[in-house]
Amino acid sequence: MKRTCQTSLIGCVILVTGLQIILGADFSPDIISKEQIQKRIIENRTSDVCLTVRSANGKPLSGKNIEVRQVRHKFLFGSNAFLIESELKRNDKALYDAYCNRFSALMNYATLPFYWGSYEKEQNRTGEDRLKRMAEWCVSNEIRPKGHPLLWHQVPPGWLGAKNIDEIEFFQLGRIEREIKTFTGLIDTWDVVNEAVVMPKTQYPVGKLCAAKGNVELIKKAFECTRKQPGNRTLLLNDYDDARKYAELIHKCVQEGVGIDVIGYQSHMHSQYWKPQRTWEVCQLLGHFGKPLHFTELTILSGREKPGEAGKDDDHKGWTSEAGDEQIQAERVTEFYSILFSHPSVEAITWWDFSDLRAWRKAPAGLLRSDMSPKPAYDALLQLIKKDWWTGPLKLKTDKDGRVFFRGFLGKYHVNTEDSKSFFEIIQPGKSDVLVKLGGKQ
Repeated sequence: MKRTCQTSLIGCVILVTGLQIILGADFSPDIISKEQIQKRIIENRTSDVCLTVRSANGKPLSGKNIEVRQVRHKFLFGSNAFLIESELKRNDKALYDAYCNRFSALMNYATLPFYWGSYEKEQNRTGEDRLKRMAEWCVSNEIRPKGHPLLWHQVPPGWLGAKNIDEIEFFQLGRIEREIKTFTGLIDTWDVVNEAVVMPKTQYPVGKLCAAKGNVELIKKAFECTRKQPGNRTLLLNDYDDARKYAELIHKCVQEGVGIDVIGYQSHMHSQYWKPQRTWEVCQLLGHFGKPLHFTELTILSGREKPGEAGKDDDHKGWTSEAGDEQIQAERVTEFYSILFSHPSVEAITWWDFSDLRAWRKAPAGLLRSDMSPKPAYDALLQLIKKDWWTGPLKLKTDKDGRVFFRGFLGKYHVNTEDSKSFFEIIQPGKSDVLVKLGGKQ
């Protein structure tokens, strides 16, 4: 047993050290130049499409005027949606509607709050009804909901602290099973375990459980508990700690056969904005495992950073935006999103606080101000997501074989003629052959 652990650790050290050498030796500023970023975006996020249009009986529609319009990205652009179905809806409907409208205009992915201590303040009395309404709002707006998190040491329910280790494990795994069963078909993407690198060092009930069982063993049990339930799900391991320490943990989990679908990584920048080289190296390091990478919690401030002080979990009064800082935020948002969107391993970016209203640590962290007016960063993202990285509407005419050719970003499309419409999806970069049939009016 001891030898196996040593071998595992050595393998992990070699893995991480090897990557460190590769990244340090091979990195060149050209990798993150605008030209190379744009080149990779074309390679990784678009496809040369041959679209064949036929009638309902299979006959090619030659010489037909059509419109091709993208309606949804394959890539996931998200934010936490914690103000959806909140008391803001009752207390300030205009503010609430502005939040919802700006969210749905930009995002196709939303993180919903399943923090155990607030979800189940009293044992067996949960916030199920509100969370279902939140998820239903997402689905009705074609936004993919994700539950966050199922297992985390922070924000425990008060009643859990009186339990012993075996009881804590029983209730924790039972909580996972309950939430999965309750939300199957409504929420099928989950942050299963959050911040397991530091978890065993903490004194919260689940932290003590993690210390007793070991973080890899606890992660394995949590994922197995989730997998036991019927249905198809996307399961994430999520963390924020030093990327190399996190890579070591992922490596151990993979060796133990933990069914991780996606690697999640946080990128809160309250104390310092990441340099492009660091962003790229994190993508390379975590992308090495061959699993999709989600940047799950992104914060880029529109106010002055607070080195050291901002590393604490307490709130900071008077932390505000200035016009110049808002413009810097927009420039950094454009840079950071462009690097991530160009990297082949990255499949999702989740901005954390969509608005300054109730932002974590009371930081100027939103894409919107507290009055829900858009900051320049919101406009910059809207330009990227719905214009620069968006296809159509294209006015095209089919050839004699009913074909049209175009380059499009991956995602869902509508194709329309004067009397009918259909839809198709582009899911792979490179080249795509797509067939649609158009019948009568729809």
